[in-house]
Amino acid sequence: MMEDPIQLKEEGNKYFQASDYERAAESYTKAMKLNKDRALQAVLYRNRAACFLKKVRKALAIDINSSDIKALYRRSQALEKLGKLDQAFKDAQKCATMEPRNKNFQETLRRLGADIQEKLRIQFSTDMRVQKMFEILLDENSEKEKRERAANNLIVLGREEAGAERIFQNNGVSLLLQLIETKNTELVLAAVRTLSGMCTGHKARATAILHYLGIDSICMWMSVDNEEISLAVCNLLQTITDCLLGQGKEEHHGKEESLVLDTKKDLKMITMRLLDMLVSKNVSGQGRDRALNLLNKNIPRKDPKDHDNSRTTFVIDNGLKKILKVVGQIPEMPGCLPLTENTQLTASILLNKLYDDLRCDPERDNYRVICEEYIKSKIDPQNMDKTLHAIQMVSGVLQGPFDLGNKLLGMKGVMEMMVALCGSEREIDQLVAVEALIHASTKLSRATFIISNGITLLKEIYKKTKNEKIKIRALVGLCKLGSAGGTDYGLRQFAEGSTEKLARQCRKWLCNTSIDARTRKWAVEGLAYLTLDADVKDDFVEDEQALQAMFELAKTSDKTILYSVASALVNCTNSYDTKELVPELVQLAKFSKQHVPEEHPKDKKDFVVKRVKRLLKAGVVSALACMVKADSAILTDQSKELIARCLLGCWALIPLAVEGTDVGKIKASHALAKIAAISNPDIAFPGERVYEVVRPLVSLLNTERDGLQNYEALLGLTNFSGRSDKLRMKIVKEGALPDIENYMFENHDQLRQAATECMCNLVVSKEVQERFVADGNDRLKLVVLLCGEDDEKVQKAAAGALAMLTAAQKKLCSKMTEVTTQWLEILQRLCLHDNMEVQHRGLVIAFNLISASKELAKKLVESELLEILTFVGKQEDDPKKQHVINAARDCLTKCMDYGLIKPLSRA
Repeated sequence: MMEDPIQLKEEGNKYFQASDYERAAESYTKAMKLNKDRALQAVLYRNRAACFLKKVRKALAIDINSSDIKALYRRSQALEKLGKLDQAFKDAQKCATMEPRNKNFQETLRRLGADIQEKLRIQFSTDMRVQKMFEILLDENSEKEKRERAANNLIVLGREEAGAERIFQNNGVSLLLQLIETKNTELVLAAVRTLSGMCTGHKARATAILHYLGIDSICMWMSVDNEEISLAVCNLLQTITDCLLGQGKEEHHGKEESLVLDTKKDLKMITMRLLDMLVSKNVSGQGRDRALNLLNKNIPRKDPKDHDNSRTTFVIDNGLKKILKVVGQIPEMPGCLPLTENTQLTASILLNKLYDDLRCDPERDNYRVICEEYIKSKIDPQNMDKTLHAIQMVSGVLQGPFDLGNKLLGMKGVMEMMVALCGSEREIDQLVAVEALIHASTKLSRATFIISNGITLLKEIYKKTKNEKIKIRALVGLCKLGSAGGTDYGLRQFAEGSTEKLARQCRKWLCNTSIDARTRKWAVEGLAYLTLDADVKDDFVEDEQALQAMFELAKTSDKTILYSVASALVNCTNSYDTKELVPELVQLAKFSKQHVPEEHPKDKKDFVVKRVKRLLKAGVVSALACMVKADSAILTDQSKELIARCLLGCWALIPLAVEGTDVGKIKASHALAKIAAISNPDIAFPGERVYEVVRPLVSLLNTERDGLQNYEALLGLTNFSGRSDKLRMKIVKEGALPDIENYMFENHDQLRQAATECMCNLVVSKEVQERFVADGNDRLKLVVLLCGEDDEKVQKAAAGALAMLTAAQKKLCSKMTEVTTQWLEILQRLCLHDNMEVQHRGLVIAFNLISASKELAKKLVESELLEILTFVGKQEDDPKKQHVINAARDCLTKCMDYGLIKPLSRA
């Protein structure tokens, strides 16, 4: 491999002279990555732009009438360069028929014929490679290293369209099936991943593979108790489903466009098999989770505006009872289906999604009736085990569509049965009943019933049972009942004021890793209620081990734990709403001898600040960041609100960032940067507080801080600068502009990108624009050169900044042409970019220059940019890229208004 940019440039020149513009562009690109000389870099940019233009010219020629022999020959050349040799041969053949004595045409025919033969030879060689790979993989005596290499090569080949088609056409699916049947984990994974690649973006091939393998076999492979294999098969089935639904990467595959494939039957078949998996004892817990995840992802509508919810109604009619059976499982009882810790919660989420996807009351009534009838069929006073499953189902529905669960609680005998089970001697009855009571007590009306009927039973269970799982649930039940009733009745009567003792027990459970994760999660829920007590929250934040254990649990995919963690943090930071006491009313209440609530000493500001400091030290910001990024199905609106309140509770960070030790100020400023980078400033720092955060963020923009602090400060400032002009002015006044510009020169890609994105937002401000207009600075030059970077994100941000600057300030349009000789080449690259957003910004810059003056417009028209604008503007209307096409057309229209070009005459 060459590592000399000059040699690579010469190589590119040879390819260019040979009209091999694709290879020429590749050589120039390689040289640009190795080169450090600015003068040579400009030449390389210019040469590569010339390659792009040559390709554009050939593409323009394709649209000409086929009776024009010259245009036909050009199209043949263009098709040849694109590798479409069969089509190129046909065009050359037509040319030779019209002018049989033309030596060029005859020579082209001979060359293309030879190239086609060579392509067939290579194709045959690919077939041989595929065959060799399968031979190595299926030979048990092959060396392990050889087998691994062959497996990886096969996966790569399956992801390429040509390779996937060769595997498919040469009995590859049958051979892949043989690999799966070996039951060797590495071979099975290689085969499944290859099949996934072959199915991606190709509906006909995906359908054929589905039918060949059979949905029963696919579901059987997904059912195995091997996480890697189960996940790989799940991805394969998702890829097939995407193709059948017409989602994912769309590609064109010649004759496939003329095929009409009825996918509804296949989709129903897949759905039915997934529903069957839910209740099969032969399916592993991992496999059941995969089936539930696939149903969660593919059944409910993505867009509420889509009126077709037939997939949801089909699942309700054919599979609702099966989902209910999953949520009704009791892991501690014999005969339970294999489950993971997340299975039943995932099933509850599916119940909720299906219910939310219903469009009218009759559909919801049908859903309710199916649930009621199925649960009634399980209630049998003579068979306590059967009844226990019914109560567990109600508990599962309460964790999904709560309104429906509340209606199920109103069924005759359900609440009474829950209370009766609490008094049972069997531990399993107590476990299920207590958990159901906890979920049922959220509604005040239900809580009132339970307070009057079940409090005594819960107290007795807590005191007498030796089963930790039951004890912790009984404690949470008492906590929740007290909260739901608007009183601490349950706790006060039970604990006689000793909430600290109960909290210590919860922390002990939380830190005990020998207890199962599900039980430890209940400990967090208990703390969510107990931390309403000021003494409890103060002790809790002192226990770093308990905090770390809670933060670790917050990373799990469980909506209940997220809500509980967020609740505990809101309590510890006093981020809940409080009613302001009116002094006059307080005096009146005292006069009438009524009880006046007084603020606990540990809820005063000084104590709150200390608790916030301890939480920061324990890593609360990182924990909140993980929680914010949780899956939308897990992160409920209520959890989002609580997380926002936690962030709001971090107002105490602001004084810490400007006062105290240097280390303390840096830590607090970095914590503010983390919050500013990931949250909505209006929520995290409401009102005037947001302006106080700017200075700590700017203080992190220096070389003494580490790269992560620099990066997150830039992200936070980018977030702020996109909110309002007042915030942009505050950032400028704090002296951030020179530092941001310095980071735009950084070698570190992420820092350069973050700084450029920040500048893109700041240039909206008139004061920042004037700094670009002022004489004696290279700000505009820097932005123009960044538009020519290879990093796409940097290009996009820089092009956005340049588009806004040239739109707002006409002086900058002419100045842009003076700051660097590369400006035109860079503009052409932007207008030819593969990324439509970058291309659109380039075309907007071109329009701004053309609009600025006729002289500038003339300069652009006389360059090769006119061909680019013509090529883009001539494209057929397409909703996906209409903004790009319209921008090019606006440029051409403006040039016509100047009289610099004439409209195209149509035949």
